[in-house]
Amino acid sequence: MHVLRPQFRIEEQRALEFAGRRGFGVIVAADANGPRASHVPFVLVERDGRVIVQIHFTAKNPLVELADGVKRFLLIVAGDDAYISNDWYASPDNVSTWLYEAVHLSGVAHLRRHDENRGHGDALLAVAEARLPKQPWDLQQMEPGKRESMLAAIRVVDLVVDQIEGQAKLNQHKSDADHVAVADQLGRSEETGHRRLAQKMQALRPGLRYDIS
Repeated sequence: MHVLRPQFRIEEQRALEFAGRRGFGVIVAADANGPRASHVPFVLVERDGRVIVQIHFTAKNPLVELADGVKRFLLIVAGDDAYISNDWYASPDNVSTWLYEAVHLSGVAHLRRHDENRGHGDALLAVAEARLPKQPWDLQQMEPGKRESMLAAIRVVDLVVDQIEGQAKLNQHKSDADHVAVADQLGRSEETGHRRLAQKMQALRPGLRYDIS
């Protein structure tokens, strides 16, 4: 989903686009026994000028009963992260830390009707399959009885977003020399997530001289 609505600040637009690209997160809500959480794929949709996170649970998931149109849900969408050792910096006496990116989307959750399950499944697959270098697979290709049984076992929930919070720690407050030193270390890592963070650090300060390209 490409969200560039006038009512959103630039930071919120970027946070929504980040979440949409990830498409997977952790939903958290609380009942009388305390916090409940589920790891879920999701799609972002826009309806009547509002941003909605649409997710699904198995019908027996305790979060289903909490989607009553009153209670609030929180979706945590995590990106790449990396541990930064204190001797990676150019200057002395820095503290070891973690760099990361994440987005928090929160709002009131609403349970959808059973007859909307298929539309949600189609939308979710369309987004996920588009990321793969192949002909997209869809529910139409599934044996009808198996498909209907699977769809009947889930409940779809709309999280109507009213709070958008982007969180990122990418050495924004370090000196140029320290910024470059850490980005170069991450850029040499074997982990693709570390290299992606290095590229984002370069984009934050593009005029500096990095060893990595």
